Amino acid sequence: MRDPKTTLARTQWRTLASRPVYENRWIRVREDQVELPDGRTTVYGVVQCGHCVGILPFLDPDTVVLVGQYRYVARDFYWEMPTGGIKPGESETEAVQRELAEEAGYVADRVVKVCAYHTSKSVVDETANIYLAEGLRPAARSADPTEFIEVRAFPFTEVVRMVERDEIKDSMTIVAVLHAARRRV
Repeated sequence: MRDPKTTLARTQWRTLASRPVYENRWIRVREDQVELPDGRTTVYGVVQCGHCVGILPFLDPDTVVLVGQYRYVARDFYWEMPTGGIKPGESETEAVQRELAEEAGYVADRVVKVCAYHTSKSVVDETANIYLAEGLRPAARSADPTEFIEVRAFPFTEVVRMVERDEIKDSMTIVAVLHAARRRV
């Protein structure tokens, strides 16, 4: 006999009501009253973020640029690739070039999308669009006033080791590095 929960695993939940809880320029938090597949109801909190991009920029086939900054929530300094939100009316590739210039001081001749993924499928509504960038040229860097960033070039093999040693914590960077490494095999 099949487990009744298994038969309901693909059944869509139904939103009965939704109310905003908090909003700023980066996130919105809402609380939904939902009906589960078995008819019960529950409260579900959702954090909505805009779509975002992450760019792993290659100076040459063996060297990537990472940005380092203190991350308030994690309470530590981390190396990661340039990332950021897509502004209203902006295409993904426009956001890629803007974030690459703002955070790393480069524009790219070529950008290739490698994937899109949900950064947290349970309570955060955010899709990350991951790109590789090549043919980098220096660009004017007008950084976000809330960001204090260090820019550094690393051998790609060292960045892969940083992921393997659990030194890079940013999921977007980890996904990009693993995709780039797989493309090299």
